[in-house]
Amino acid sequence: MPTRRSTRPRDAMGLGLAALNKLAGAGLIDRLKLRKPAERAVYQATRTGFRAVGAANRRFAAPARPGGHGTPERPAVAPERALFDLTPTDEQAMIAQASAEFAAEQLRPAAAAADQDCAAPAPLLARAVDELGVGQLTVPESLGGFGGERSVTTGVLVNEALAHGDMGLAVACLAPAAVSTALTLWGDADQQAGYLPSFVKGGENGPLAAAVAVLEPHVLFNPFALRTVARRVPGGFVLDGVKSLVPRADSAELFVVGAMLDGAPALLLVESSSRGVQIESEPAMGLRAARMGRLVLDEVQVPETAVLGDARAYGDCIRLGRIGWAALALGTCRAVLDYVIPYVNERQAFGEPISHRQAVAFMVANIGIELEGARLVTLRAAARAEQGLPFARESALARRLTSEYGMQIGSNGVQLLGGHGYVKEHPVERWYRDLRAAGVMEGVVLV
Repeated sequence: MPTRRSTRPRDAMGLGLAALNKLAGAGLIDRLKLRKPAERAVYQATRTGFRAVGAANRRFAAPARPGGHGTPERPAVAPERALFDLTPTDEQAMIAQASAEFAAEQLRPAAAAADQDCAAPAPLLARAVDELGVGQLTVPESLGGFGGERSVTTGVLVNEALAHGDMGLAVACLAPAAVSTALTLWGDADQQAGYLPSFVKGGENGPLAAAVAVLEPHVLFNPFALRTVARRVPGGFVLDGVKSLVPRADSAELFVVGAMLDGAPALLLVESSSRGVQIESEPAMGLRAARMGRLVLDEVQVPETAVLGDARAYGDCIRLGRIGWAALALGTCRAVLDYVIPYVNERQAFGEPISHRQAVAFMVANIGIELEGARLVTLRAAARAEQGLPFARESALARRLTSEYGMQIGSNGVQLLGGHGYVKEHPVERWYRDLRAAGVMEGVVLV
């Protein structure tokens, strides 16, 4: 079973930086005209230290992989329905309600501070695992989770509800769940037995942090033509490449990495303690609460057992991720709509609410129309995926509509608030920045 070693907050790097900061604050260096060299030293130490701490402070011991575990656990495929019915089951309604309450009570109040700090509060992430069960919904019951029948629709409802609270915090909470979902869907018996229990029980350092890393930092990125490469060597593979915008990268202990293997894209498990794994900070325009980072793979060697799933698994991973991002965008768009309706009804101009103006009323109506249309397409894609039917077309449509409508809805939300839409006193500007991610992100969240 995987174990994780404890870390000390005051390590050698921290002591070194403290000494450098104390030196930089001393008056002597001004008299000796050494102010700028000292400031450069502090900056370089901080920059290098962040990269080193990402590789040194995270440990995930290699799991024992004994043979003979038998057949891996897989969720049952949902029964095919002749009628496209959007009515959630009682269980789905209960899970969606619990997620909505968690988003309203926990995520929304913490969102502004998390965006400013570029980090999600650790207690909140722990509560998402302990109280909401994020990461356990897809884990088989035999390994301690709640997983039974495959339900992509339930994942969409959870993503949508959490993003209504805040998309950045939702991504921070859901990133480890994407890895547990990937292991449940495509992992073999040994991979499941070695890793999945840590998503349920956590460890001495709290809930397990993990992430799916697909996106790469170059223009015209194509998820099916990756520049990260896994080449075969005796006993396993060596990975080289760079992955961009990985949530909670500096604390993640396990990555599911997309890489080209034998000329085709594949998924590989990479433990953060592997030699050659480095993390760099990569703050972005939105999703700041997810603490995005860059994963650098420099001659990282992994065993043959690191390959996750078959040739079809990678394509399904991308498509399920697109449905997940569509659901996140829907939740944030709903938050915009729920915020602007009371605002335009209460805001007075020329002696009457601004909602009485036709241009304002039509803009709000268009937000509702576009939101409902995109939601129908997303739920249809989810329904086909959970029934084992082809869903590539539907997932692409969901991605297309939510990325285009999402950015427009975010922009219209800012526009409807006028000057208030530009200031951080109102959350619409943050939602607009977060919605821009729906059109560029790949992987990270799976449903």
